[in-house]
Amino acid sequence: MPVNPPSPFTWPVRVYWEDTDAGGVVYHASYLRFLERARSEWLRAHGVDQSALREATGLAFMVRSMQLDFLRPALLDDELSVTVDVKEWRAASILFGQAIGRADGTELVRAQVRVACVDLRRMRPAPIPADLIPGLDL
Repeated sequence: MPVNPPSPFTWPVRVYWEDTDAGGVVYHASYLRFLERARSEWLRAHGVDQSALREATGLAFMVRSMQLDFLRPALLDDELSVTVDVKEWRAASILFGQAIGRADGTELVRAQVRVACVDLRRMRPAPIPADLIPGLDL
């Protein structure tokens, strides 16, 4: 079912040496970490403790698919904003639209990320608990 939340969640990230190549340009795999952190913080902002969810239910979210468009490079010391926007919520997966940009508004990366709710004992898709995020209008 399509979802239209009022505005995307935003998480700040600063680029450190460990995120870059020898030239001070962000290494492509570092963007995946930035996107993951923002999705984790989106869950935390909605009251979801992923460790507690795993312990109580045996469920976890895993990336199922990802599409990225690299538009411009981020550089050492850049202040970035990573956005998280729910595009679709299915029984066992969520499609996120995400973007990474500089504080000045320059868009650097666009991403679509589908995460699946997985039963870790069976390593199979599982329904997302209906009460996972109370009050989220889906």
